[in-house]
Amino acid sequence: MKMPWLGSLILLVTCCFAARAQESVLKGRVDLVAPGGKPWRGGQSNTAVWLIPLTAPVPAISTGEPKPAPRLVQKNKSFQPRVVILRAGTAVEFPNHDPFFHNVFSLFDGKRFDLGLYEAGGTRFVHFDKAGISYIFCNIHPEMSAVVVAVATPYYALSDRAGNVSLRGIPPGRYMLHVWNERALPGNADAAARELTITAGDASFGTISVPISASPEAPHKNKYGRDYDPSAPSNPIYEQP
Repeated sequence: MKMPWLGSLILLVTCCFAARAQESVLKGRVDLVAPGGKPWRGGQSNTAVWLIPLTAPVPAISTGEPKPAPRLVQKNKSFQPRVVILRAGTAVEFPNHDPFFHNVFSLFDGKRFDLGLYEAGGTRFVHFDKAGISYIFCNIHPEMSAVVVAVATPYYALSDRAGNVSLRGIPPGRYMLHVWNERALPGNADAAARELTITAGDASFGTISVPISASPEAPHKNKYGRDYDPSAPSNPIYEQP
């Protein structure tokens, strides 16, 4: 019995394997440099690196089986993890794992939102629909802060504690590489951008040095644009039995 579809299936599988074989892994390192040219002792993690295609359209977002939403967990009066990078168009889950209320908000750059008060065990979702940097805080606990980096590309990664970066599944072509770190001095992250040509096989962008500020993070205002009330965390309305 003839199976005319079998030849088409074999051709499709062969083409898929050939396309995947041409995809590259791009590796490199980002060094955060403190004032005076000294290595930053606070660790080299959480630097965002992404590639914007210059010679081909950005691949469409997959409409296949949905992936679990990235999570910014509220626990021990902190966001975990501290920095998230994702493709614009992705939703992020904000579960509350503390035994008290939180009020997550972002009213500065990037995505603007206010999730209001929600209790222990509750969760909320935010759709980061456009590229940008979103600085995220809690309206009750001023020590809580996080960053969501939304990028208009599927090719992105965060550096590890040693500063190493690995971006996988990069098709051959020309790209603009971008770097961002929340401590980077104004203009230095933009100065680190560079054009790359990726060919079949693994590639490297070498080492990129990013001068940063060693100053502590400046205090931020609450969602009303006012200083935090020191008594607010102990107010009974925010605590739960």
